[in-house]
Amino acid sequence: MHRNNTKQGLKARLDHMFTDREFFMRSHGQVRFLTISATLQKRVFYSVAAALAFWLIVTLAMMVNQLTVSGERMALAQKEAAVNSTENRVATYKQSIEGVAAELKQRQDVLDQMTEQFVGEPPTASKQNQSDEELSENTRKISAAFPEAAHLAQIEARQILFARRLTSAAIQRTEQAAEAIRKFGLNPDRLAKNSTDAMGGPLIPFFREKDQHLHPTLERLNVALQRMDALERTLIAIPSGKPSSTGMITSSYGYRRDPFTGGGAMHSGIDFKGPKGQPILAAAGGRVTHAGWKSGYGKAVEITHGNGLMTRYAHLSRIDVAAGQRIEQGIQLGAMGSTGRSTGTHLHFEVRLNGRAINPQPFLEANTDVLKVKAIARQRAKAPGRTQPGASRG
Repeated sequence: MHRNNTKQGLKARLDHMFTDREFFMRSHGQVRFLTISATLQKRVFYSVAAALAFWLIVTLAMMVNQLTVSGERMALAQKEAAVNSTENRVATYKQSIEGVAAELKQRQDVLDQMTEQFVGEPPTASKQNQSDEELSENTRKISAAFPEAAHLAQIEARQILFARRLTSAAIQRTEQAAEAIRKFGLNPDRLAKNSTDAMGGPLIPFFREKDQHLHPTLERLNVALQRMDALERTLIAIPSGKPSSTGMITSSYGYRRDPFTGGGAMHSGIDFKGPKGQPILAAAGGRVTHAGWKSGYGKAVEITHGNGLMTRYAHLSRIDVAAGQRIEQGIQLGAMGSTGRSTGTHLHFEVRLNGRAINPQPFLEANTDVLKVKAIARQRAKAPGRTQPGASRG
């Protein structure tokens, strides 16, 4: 209703504005009448209004188009600037990658030379050859897909091969240590397990992300190095040095007649005869856990070597070490005597494993090859960053 009234009011105003108009024109004494009808006026008005509206629309369209083109040009200029900046960053990044790759390659060359010098070239099995070929193929694929990453891919392949060589070397050293331990009449796996029983400490994850893990090649290397370390420490802990320079044995390990009662008895060690004051030496390195009088043994020294191994030196006339002292193989512990339950000057030497006496004879009869392997392991154990054998880990 309101809309209809508005239309009627607008129509009334237009009718009022555009009415028939007459114009009088006088020329040469004659009067003429020019009549402009309301309909003609409205047509002219509408035509002019339509022309103005069309002109305004075209003008606005041109302005909008110009603004749009200007905006696109600005956006294009910004994109071009961004592309140029990105290209510069990419070029800089490529240069940095090449610099890093060159430095890593130089370091890897040094590591390869050191490994070749001190480790040697381990024998490569057919399975290892196949794995190396797969690694080379992966490197070629990465280099073809991403030429910029070719140097890094090559270095990664060399690092993996380097880790595999170290793994082979560690396994070889582990087998040498295990074989040396077996020649002492001991079980290398059981002794190595004893070396890892005393471990602990707070959990500090190596990776921040829970789903991150060591590369399988590095994990195998880690396992091989840990087993090598455990067996070499076990080998070092085995007493292989002679406790006395005298070679005369008056009583062996095992069954014998007791010198006091004459009855059968178990002799838990070996007796070495010698003069009073003869130096008594540590058969292996370790910590002195007893230095003093012990019932039946007289003046005695006990050394704990780790992995459940302990040596006992009894009937001494003098003790030169103190409990808690850490000593190395060959250190003088005291002097030969005849204290305690003894019939004459001698050394009673025992080797115990997990508290049980075992025959010391295999330890005293170790051949040159075994002693050489043990000496090499001892030298490696003295390298910086390695704890002493027998020390617990917290």
